[in-house]
Amino acid sequence: MIRDLNTKKVMKNAFRITKHKYQTSLRVRVPGGLIDPESLLTVSKISSEYGDGQIHITTRQGFEILGIAMEDMGQVNQMIQPVIEKLDINQDEKGTGYGAAGTRNVSACIGNKVCPKAQYNTTKFAKRVEKAIFPHDLHFKVALTGCPNDCIKARMHDFGIIGTCLPEYEMDRCVTCMACVNKCKSYSVGALRCENNKIIRNEEKCIGCGECVLNCPMNAWTRSPKKYYKLMIMGRTGKKNPRLAEDWLRWVDEDSIVKIIVNTYDYVKEYIDPKAPGGKEHIGYIIDRTGFQEYRKWALKDVNLPEETIENKNVYWGLDLTKPQDLFMGNATDAFLRHTVHTAQVASIGHGDPDVVDRSAVSVYHRTNSPLFPPDFASRCISPISIRLSIALHIS
Repeated sequence: MIRDLNTKKVMKNAFRITKHKYQTSLRVRVPGGLIDPESLLTVSKISSEYGDGQIHITTRQGFEILGIAMEDMGQVNQMIQPVIEKLDINQDEKGTGYGAAGTRNVSACIGNKVCPKAQYNTTKFAKRVEKAIFPHDLHFKVALTGCPNDCIKARMHDFGIIGTCLPEYEMDRCVTCMACVNKCKSYSVGALRCENNKIIRNEEKCIGCGECVLNCPMNAWTRSPKKYYKLMIMGRTGKKNPRLAEDWLRWVDEDSIVKIIVNTYDYVKEYIDPKAPGGKEHIGYIIDRTGFQEYRKWALKDVNLPEETIENKNVYWGLDLTKPQDLFMGNATDAFLRHTVHTAQVASIGHGDPDVVDRSAVSVYHRTNSPLFPPDFASRCISPISIRLSIALHIS
């Protein structure tokens, strides 16, 4: 029985340090969530011969084979080799198992292999990302989803990739049946309207869901032959400060996304906290320290974005307006107004009493004249409408 073990090497090899002494479990990578029957049989055989007969399906679409004795890790690495080869996972040396565990399995929804709403082959793209970034010890999480329905919950990852459809309209085929307008209004964001017997698409409002394409009986709407995506960044879970990813790039291409993710590894190696536990740190915490503009400089190095790409050049995540370090990060006025507009829906739904609105408006105004804000902050950004929208901030 093994008595002296380097736990860091065990974890790097994708084995887990469990609560049971001298027992481990193997985490099997399945990029894009698609696996063949032969690989499933191999996983089952390992579980029967070396594990306790239990296999856990992980939240990241991999498998965890439970109850493996630590002295059997070498044999298990040999047995898992056909799965590694079948799924085309990068490996330094055959028969040694997985080369790292820091960069997590790249997960994806089922995509256009099955789903009519999906805009692309999510597994194929996920495997391309996997080939570009694995094996690596840095803590990265990437998820891909086929359409804005976001079945994979991409906003909870460092990089969330959403497939989008850039719809193209052929007026000569349109009979103005209003099917696209009605579906967009009821199922999506209401980006279409009819003017003079012609359908007009609001380019700023459109999220690329493709409902217009799916529901047009005359094929007046078609998908652009070019593939486009939305890239959301720096969502995270965890104990300290969980948050959802924010939109950064719209109508961006596949090559740019892969290059941005690869560039982020260089950025993290430059700025990661040397005291980070286990040498791993969520990328979002690093960006919080350096500022988004520094990250943007590294991420976009040698990236040629398509002309169609729309970039959010200042990205904010859950600003705390009572903290000076948040207020003076970038454009404080924009941060305040953005947060204010975000809470407008809550204000309009939950607080219809004009007296309540007015009292909160006064308290917000006084708070913005506090020493935490620049001297002219209130006069520059506080208008009657922005004050009234601030009801839901509850900072009086």
